[in-house]
Amino acid sequence: MTPGFDLVIRAPRAVVGGAERPATVGVRDGVIAAVAPLDVTVAAAKVIELTAGEVLLPGLVDTHVHVCEPGHADWEGFATATAAAAAGGVTTLVDMPLDSVPSTTTVAALELKRQAAAGQCHVDVGFWGGVVPGNERDRAPLHDAGVLGFKCFLADSGADDFPPVSHEELEDALGALRPLGSPLLVHAESAEAAGPSRATRVYAEHLAARPRAIENVAVGHVIGAVRRSGGRAHIVHLSSSDALPAIAAARRDGIAVTAETCPHYLVLASEEIADGATQAKASPPVREAANRELLWAGLRDGTIDLVASDHSPATPAMKELDTGDFSAAWGGVCSLQLALPLTWTAARQRGIPLADVATWMSTRPARLAGLDGKGRIAPGCDADFCVLAPDEPFDVDHAVLRHRHALTPYAGRALKGVVRASLLRGEPAGAGRPHGALLSRAPR
Repeated sequence: MTPGFDLVIRAPRAVVGGAERPATVGVRDGVIAAVAPLDVTVAAAKVIELTAGEVLLPGLVDTHVHVCEPGHADWEGFATATAAAAAGGVTTLVDMPLDSVPSTTTVAALELKRQAAAGQCHVDVGFWGGVVPGNERDRAPLHDAGVLGFKCFLADSGADDFPPVSHEELEDALGALRPLGSPLLVHAESAEAAGPSRATRVYAEHLAARPRAIENVAVGHVIGAVRRSGGRAHIVHLSSSDALPAIAAARRDGIAVTAETCPHYLVLASEEIADGATQAKASPPVREAANRELLWAGLRDGTIDLVASDHSPATPAMKELDTGDFSAAWGGVCSLQLALPLTWTAARQRGIPLADVATWMSTRPARLAGLDGKGRIAPGCDADFCVLAPDEPFDVDHAVLRHRHALTPYAGRALKGVVRASLLRGEPAGAGRPHGALLSRAPR
């Protein structure tokens, strides 16, 4: 190793190159300059010595976060969302284009969002742009303005200014984005396959109105559109394991389709959700325990590429806590700060190594977003790290959650994996002056 580092981290356990091993990591000017064996000694302005009970992970990259500012900062804002991210080991997040006002479907809206975020972010933040009917001429300018990709819905999004696209519009958008090299993230639920929504406190009744077919049909439409257009699609928050064979077959055929799932689908099960427990309502819904295990199998065999939080915050009133009515409650789970310990606790129960979790929550999300300098502990990457004590237990406590609202279906749950620190370009993140950057895709 070359002397003269700003920071050296000596880690008996580090996830490097997709595996856990001892490492000494040298940082210069906020960038990883060298990765060497643990016994290498080098001078540095600052040295961090980790214990055998701590693991150095690449900082997590969460590509599915609804920040909601401007317009709905009372739901969540950049200051609180990024503080929660840093507390959970997330050093980069990508903000979804809806739930703010206006939605990010034009360059002007993107600039408003950047203005709202400026000076508030404790972690790095990128932005997805929106694909909606009528904004065809805005997509290339949005790409050139730096969005990392695009997002669309095939069913009602819940936002008046973010309507769904038709099957024809989906295919047209995929074809138009192809020369830009830009992925299209798709909320794959079919409005036609959904059942009638009726007021109910009974989770089983709510789930019956949102059968797996609503996803299976939509995923089939996405695969067909990608096949015909030659574009690139990413299916967000997959909850139906029935769709996995179709995704796997499409990929064997060379079709550019990837998929993610979320901690709530990997941890919760419909059989365990109490009547009226609207904190657990998500869109698409949490399904049965047997379905959950098949999602884990899809992660392990590579059909599902990554895990993202789909942090979708809401006020207590929006979650209908007083009525417990699933049909009226906001469909989103707050989990940004807890995503890593939730996923790791469930993974270790299934004999899955921490290195795999880092791949699903760091390396592959960075790849989806085109962030080549994120998600890995390797020379030339940003010095973004999560220091995790993977064996340390804790119980989820509302008091320590840094989201705008401490609404969670995980209150009191016993987890393993305490985030000791998050470092952003070699500096502590989440406390003190925010120093997160606003990220842009490299220009064409």
